[in-house]
Amino acid sequence: MNAIERVGDYSRLMWKTFQKPDSWKMFGKQYVRELHKQGINSLPIVCIISVFIGAVICIQMRINTESPFLPSQLTGYATRETMILEFSSAILCLILAGKVGSNIASEIGTMRITEQIDALDIMGVNSANYLILPKILAFVTMIPCLVTFSITTGLLGGFGVALFTEMITPMEYEQGIQYSFLPYSIQYSIEKSLVFAFIVTSVASYYGYTVKGGAREVGKASTNAVVNSSVIILLFDVMLTKLLLS
Repeated sequence: MNAIERVGDYSRLMWKTFQKPDSWKMFGKQYVRELHKQGINSLPIVCIISVFIGAVICIQMRINTESPFLPSQLTGYATRETMILEFSSAILCLILAGKVGSNIASEIGTMRITEQIDALDIMGVNSANYLILPKILAFVTMIPCLVTFSITTGLLGGFGVALFTEMITPMEYEQGIQYSFLPYSIQYSIEKSLVFAFIVTSVASYYGYTVKGGAREVGKASTNAVVNSSVIILLFDVMLTKLLLS
């Protein structure tokens, strides 16, 4: 199947997905379940990674900008800008593509090869809407919270470096993260993450929903979902950065 056919199949699947649910009660239950599975369960790994990345960025910036001609506050400023503008939106979604995306692709793919999706279709249920829509909306709903936690814990990781080492003082770090702060940067990061969250869930759902064969094909579908969603995220990262910051 070539790229144009895949785009067509993907578009048709999304058209089927974004229909009015047959049962709002069932949709609500699925939605709440996906909020917990994709959002709350992802929170620990998001916070852990962000703390260490924030600390590493702070250390690297301090080492590479240690000059009498550069203000010491530059370390906190660079840590803040890196976390907000890029890591907590694009890089975080690349990481979550491996966790959330592979989980969605394998879950839906398993239902496909065990003919559970065929059974839903026979009963007259819009299987795409029933299975995929709650996953997409749940992750899109939770991603701003995950981004906010990532930014906060990343900056705390940098503050930990300032607090427990002598590389930079806490006051200098605080001055750096407060210097020339633009609230739009937070909005920009969240707007990007919403697009990336849709890409992760929809692409993973497509590969899981269209899988054919057995368990081996489900594994391949999970891998393809992660790889392709990551490439698409990087492509859209460039485009959105140009559109939103120019």
